[in-house]
Amino acid sequence: MSKTWRPATQLVHGGTLRSQYGETSEAIYLTQGFVYETSEAAEARFKGETEGFIYARYGSPTNDMFEKRMCMLEGAEDARATASGMAAVTAAILCQLKAGDHIVAARALFGSCRWVVETLAPKYGIDCTLIDGRDLASWEKAITPKTKVFFLESPTNPTLEVIDIAGVAKLANQIGAKVVVDNVFATPLFQKPLELGAHIVVYSATKHIDGQGRCLGGVVLSDKEWIDENLHDYFRHTGPAMSPFNAWTLLKGIETLPLRVRQQTENAAKIADFLAEQGKVAKVIYPGRKDHPQADIIAKQMTGGSTLVAFEMKGGKDAAFALQNALEIIKISNNLGDSKSLITHPATTTHKNLTEEARVELGISPGTVRLSAGIEDTDDLIEDFAKALAKVSA
Repeated sequence: MSKTWRPATQLVHGGTLRSQYGETSEAIYLTQGFVYETSEAAEARFKGETEGFIYARYGSPTNDMFEKRMCMLEGAEDARATASGMAAVTAAILCQLKAGDHIVAARALFGSCRWVVETLAPKYGIDCTLIDGRDLASWEKAITPKTKVFFLESPTNPTLEVIDIAGVAKLANQIGAKVVVDNVFATPLFQKPLELGAHIVVYSATKHIDGQGRCLGGVVLSDKEWIDENLHDYFRHTGPAMSPFNAWTLLKGIETLPLRVRQQTENAAKIADFLAEQGKVAKVIYPGRKDHPQADIIAKQMTGGSTLVAFEMKGGKDAAFALQNALEIIKISNNLGDSKSLITHPATTTHKNLTEEARVELGISPGTVRLSAGIEDTDDLIEDFAKALAKVSA
């Protein structure tokens, strides 16, 4: 496979393995185990003296194709596909830590990600400090002699804050810590954390990579040395592996990733501009707009906007609910990255378990709404919003 291929070509052909039958579409290897020609061959494979698959929990041909294709797109040396995005996040963080270690994490995280670093990790003696990720001085101030991991997502869920990944990576390198970036909202097409200095990238493949609401999946990407020394044994023995069927489904989804994300981003940008002009909308946050609070950082580290739009209704929760309930094309769902446009109210769904104080700290108000733009006709989506807004009491 040529390293000079551009993303659209990589995502159709990268990592493809073919059986003796020469199939066009990748094969699904729905098998738990593998057969060895001799006992000696089995022994050699378990010793690592010969290449090959051992058990589907460790890897399979279908999963291998998905991992290789993601590596080509991300510019990573190695990857492991997991059963869900949260399995990827949890594995990436815990596999490299022990009791007494310390995590510094941006406080603007998806609710389950915050639970992993704020609640789960401390149960195993791993301390965590949550900081304002937008402020590099806060990262530096939070460092202790035990700090081993910096964790962030950028843009953030749901308020689309953007964090200076290169700046955070520079601080981490000074103390030998690893930077883990959840890159879901940017997609691997618009932001390359590894090129910016991050060490590990995680995705919920459930989102844009599948993009059609069909299956769960996740992936952890890094250099081969880090995966061999940290993730490899954790992955083999704790069992977060992706199923081969889901890997095959994601391979099919990833082929059309550039086409879908391009249309989703175009839709999101135009909807953001439309909403910014509406009197019932207090504010709009979108990485493609000049009025984004971190527009200068976006210009440095992102090559596109986002498929997500965050906005705040002036009438609070009642207005947000009224708007969502009046939409016809756009569906209410806490998922994102789908071909269908989806909308959710973070304070009562994805970030419900945070305290009110924590939500206020993150900028999630009762009127905050998150839109995941789909691939529908742009004018239809804007008309849908216009009709729904007309039904919201001023």
